[in-house]
Formats: sequence, C-alpha cells, structure tokens
Amino acid sequence: MVNNVPTLKQLIVVSCLLIFIFSCKENPDIPQINLGALHVDLLEMDDLQFKDLNKNGKIDPYEDWRLDAEDRVTDLISQMTIEEKVGFMLISTINMGGPPLERGSGGFGRNREVTSDLFEEDVVNETNFFTRKPLPVPTLSVSATTKGILERHLRHFILRANTKPSTIAEWANKVQAVAESSRLGIPVLITSNPRNHITIDNSPGLSLGETGFSKWPGELGLAAMRDFDLTREFAEMAAREWLAVGIRKGYMYMADLATEPRWGRTEGTFGEDADLAARMTGEIVRGFQGEKLGTHSIALTTKHFPGGGPQKDGQDAHFDWGKEQEYPGNMMEYHLKPFKAAIDMGTSAIMPYYALPVNTEYEEVGFAYNKGIITDLLRGKMGFKGIVNSDTGPIFMMPWGVDSLSVSERYQKAVDAGIDIFSGIADPTFLLETVEQGLLSEDRINESVARLLKEKFELGIFENPYVNVEAADSVVGNQEIQERANLALRKSIVLLRNEDGLLPLKPKTKVYLEKFLVSRRDPDNPHTIILPEDSSWDIEFVDNPEDADVVVLWLIPQSGGLFSAGNQEINIEISNNNIDVPYINRLKAEKPTIVTVNFSNPWVIREIDNGNLNTVLATFGTSTDALLDVLSGKFNPTGKMPFSIPASKDAVTNNLADVPGVLEPEGYSVFSFGDGISY
Repeated sequence: MVNNVPTLKQLIVVSCLLIFIFSCKENPDIPQINLGALHVDLLEMDDLQFKDLNKNGKIDPYEDWRLDAEDRVTDLISQMTIEEKVGFMLISTINMGGPPLERGSGGFGRNREVTSDLFEEDVVNETNFFTRKPLPVPTLSVSATTKGILERHLRHFILRANTKPSTIAEWANKVQAVAESSRLGIPVLITSNPRNHITIDNSPGLSLGETGFSKWPGELGLAAMRDFDLTREFAEMAAREWLAVGIRKGYMYMADLATEPRWGRTEGTFGEDADLAARMTGEIVRGFQGEKLGTHSIALTTKHFPGGGPQKDGQDAHFDWGKEQEYPGNMMEYHLKPFKAAIDMGTSAIMPYYALPVNTEYEEVGFAYNKGIITDLLRGKMGFKGIVNSDTGPIFMMPWGVDSLSVSERYQKAVDAGIDIFSGIADPTFLLETVEQGLLSEDRINESVARLLKEKFELGIFENPYVNVEAADSVVGNQEIQERANLALRKSIVLLRNEDGLLPLKPKTKVYLEKFLVSRRDPDNPHTIILPEDSSWDIEFVDNPEDADVVVLWLIPQSGGLFSAGNQEINIEISNNNIDVPYINRLKAEKPTIVTVNFSNPWVIREIDNGNLNTVLATFGTSTDALLDVLSGKFNPTGKMPFSIPASKDAVTNNLADVPGVLEPEGYSVFSFGDGISY
C-alpha cells in the first residue's frame, strides 16, 4: 500500500503558500517584480507573473517570489535529487570559452589552457533578454561547461578571466540561459576575486591586477586613508559595477591581520591592527551587500578564518612547508576581531584557510577539517549562521593533517566540521560516493544546500539572473566612480619624513622621476622614467638625474609572487626583492632625493635608510598622477601607516607571528602603525 501521508515540511510549505495567497487577495497592491526569462514560460496568478522554472505548468512554492526564502528553499530541496544537491555543493574555476578546471588544478599557476567553445552561436538571441518572451531550449555545445551545468548540476563558478565588461556580461547571460533550461531552472552564481585595486601581486586566485573596473588603492591603501565613509562609498560603487556584468559574489575581502611581515598575502589585508581591520571589514561588507542581501547586493565571502596572518616563518599554507599556523603570543582572539565585525554586518559566507594550528587547544588538522574551529568557534561562539566555503583545493591538494584519510573520508570530515561548499572541484563523483557509502547523510547535505539556496533566493537571481549587456561598459569604470577612486588614491599616500623640506616641490623645480620596477615582461630594464606630456604640475620633468634639482625614486619591491615561493627562508629586505640598492644609494649621494616605497609587505629598507634618507613616502597601490599631486602640493597628504616597518632583518625573524608590530618590543620599528604627517 502506498503511503500518501504528507510530511511535516510539506504541510508547512503548503500552509504558508495558502496563507500568502489569501493575504494577497486582501492586499492586491503587491507590485510585480522584474522577471528575466528565456527558456521558461511565465505563469499568471492574481494578475502577477511567475517563472515556471521546473516547466510543470503550475506555480510551485519555490517559484513564488512573494514567499519567504526559507519556504522556497524547503520546497526546492524537496524536488532536488541527491545528484543535484551534491553538484550544488561545489564551486569550480571557469574560464570564458572553456571548461571548469578539474580537481587538482587549484585555479592557480598550473592551469592548463582551454580553447573549447562554451556555446554554439545560436544559444541566445540577445535581443530577447528583456522581452520576457520564452525561447526554445538552446542548442547546446558539448563543452565541459555546458555538461557541468546540465549533467554535473554545477551552479557555482569562480570567474578569473580579465576582459571587457560587456564581454563578461554577455558570457554571464549565456551561462544563465543554460542553467534556466535545466530541469529545475536553478540559476548560476558567478563569483570573482577582487577587481578594483591597483596591486602588484595579481597571481590567479588572489587578484586580477588592472581591469576595466574602477581603479582604487590596494586594500592596504584603503586602510591607510582612514576614511571610513569613502571606504563604504568604494564598496557601494564597486558593487554597482559587479552587478552590471552579472558577477554576484566576491571571494573577498581578507580579514586576516598582517602580523607576520614576511607572509606573501599581506598586500590583500587591511594591515596589522585588529580594530582598524575590523572597521574596514565592516564598512566593506555593508557597502557591497547593503543592510541585507537583495537584488542590489554582491554577496561576500570573508576570508581566511580564523586569520591567515600568523603563518610560521611567514610561509604560506598553500604549500606543505608552510602549513603550520602558530600563536606564540597567545593572540588568537585578537585575530578574530575583523571576522566578528564581518559577521555583525551580515557577511554571506566565510572561508577558512588551509593551515593547521600548532600548539593550541584545537586539533592539528587544516581549518577546513577542523570542527573545533568551524562548528564550535565560528558557528557556536561567534554566532555565524551563513555559508562556510572551503578555500580552493583542500580535498585533493592541501589535505593538511588528514593526508592518511581517503578522499571520501576527507569529505566526511570536512562536512562534519561545517563546510557547506567546496572550492576548486568540478567533479561531484567523489562527494556523491561519500553519501552513497553512508559516510554523509542526505539530511546533512540538505543543511548545506539550504544555506546555499537561501543566498540565491535573497539575491533575486531566481527571478532575473540576466544583465543588460549594452549598459555594462557605461557602468563599469565610469568617470563618476573613477573620480571618487582618484580621491582615494591620493588619500592612501603616506608622508613619513620631510626633514629636508623638499616637499611640496617648489614651482619650476627640475625633477627626475623614476619608477623602479622589475617587470616580468622586461626584467633587464627596471627603470621607467616618467615624463608627463600634458603636465598639470608646475614642475619641469627631466630625463636624467644629472639635470635634476631633485630626484624622485618610486621603488616597487616585489617578491616574485606567492606561487613562485619555494621551501626556503623568506627575506623582506628590499635588496632581496628586486631593488638595486647600490643604484639607489648612488643617486641619493649625488642629488637631493625623495624616496617613495610601495609597501605590498612591510619591507625592510635599512639598506637605503642609512642616515641620509630624509624624505620618505609610502604607497600601497596608487597612480602616478596621485603621487605627483602629493609631491607638488596639489594634495596635502593625510594617509597613516596600516602596519609597522621593521627596523632590521633581525627584527623580522625575532618577531612573534601573531603579535602586531605596534606591540612588539621597543626598537622593532623604523616606522610605526599610524605614522604619517602632512605639509
């Protein structure tokens, strides 16, 4: 005999739907929301329209945009197969025109080149994107991306491509069109790393370097501004740009603290001070997401819990030799402050790092496997209720502390610890096998899927995931936004010393301005002489130091990038980071010299600061025009240091990894957190 008794969940959903229908009849003024539909019919009820996402000719609760997200989630989960749920728990790197990267690629420097087409030419008739007229199911290519959506049930992708905004928008629409044609019509959520900063380290997986988006200071530069209103404005404006191209989630920002000056990811932090980083993190989460997630929001994934700063010897947990994270100063609570600020502001997701904690109360396994860290600390003590997103590759590439476990056992331990979605994986086979082996229950899978679906419903992409391709280029990087970014670029510059009174530069001063940067494209020619053609500064620029009254050297030290690191001691003296110290010192001895250092790490500058370096500025990713405005006095510098600058190599090697420079012993710093003067 067939048991047709409805479950409690089904009764709750039906009851909610009936209550809502009756309330709608009493309140007929509910406005129609904007729907974007290509491959599904629009159904009408109470003079309102709804998308028939599962193509069954009726309005299911999950298709009813009037219902609460929780009710819609419950209904949709009841319709999903276990295969669809498992695919939903993966997020993989996707290349425009190519397939998602498979497990083991990690999305970093080892990626293979891909050339397969994502779609046939006739997939989408672009003129119909906003007509609401359903189109036939598209003719799909056999690309891995299409198979990933329709066969592997993938619905989360990380876009690392750097191209024209309208091209991204067009591509995003095509991806959504394929997803809409699927059995349940569940849309795709496209994620990206930061796209709005002037940065030195644009390694894949960290940042994209220069893009078509508005150009703001690096994260350290935003912190150096000490302008929290402008920080919020940055996030709101950048969110509009992301929204315009169909990217609805950010793998950002880093709430990690830069307490270990050698760590290769310092450039992506807001510095060493927990209170400053907490304020910055809170403003940025609120700016990108708004008061709550909605159709205007870019959902954020705050990273890397519980803070990647205190890496032993500054090594990075991407690598086996850098997997240990330590707290010799017993300051773990200090590192949690920025994450608490993100939680209080409603960050949609949090990402744990790869590292395993040593000499703490917690199990010595990677944070993605660490139940004490995720369930007890993050969810229990700190009250986080959102999505926990693994970093890229902990199952196959960085299984620190669980190396002896099978792949299924690793999945089991990670999900049990609290992971909801796994990054860097495009093949659901192993996670599905873990469920089929009884190592994970479907009820536990449902918990994670519910969190992931709730985010999508709140973002509004079930109703309209499409964007206006023609508008993308006019929104992204427009002049209004860039003007505010230009102000930020100037406010991020820090004047540290002006003992000789060289600044601001006097009118008619002959200036030799050189940017010293060892380029990967031209490593043998690091000297870039800057000679503005249309000068708005009352300065005469000369092309050699001999003719100059004042020499300005803009030094851009760089370590070579995180993913070029090896198992060796990290040295942050500038001579070990692509700066020709004898050349700098020779120019200093010959002419009055202004030295500007771009600090992507707290570089040790003692080799040039030997008693006669009297005019010093710090930048953290800015433009030449911004620097010249400060040098000329058109803009009076106001920036403050986001971290301390160690006085020597010994100061670096002797520091405690979890302790900020401002709390280190006297004599640790040549410049301290908060230093900065004006004219």
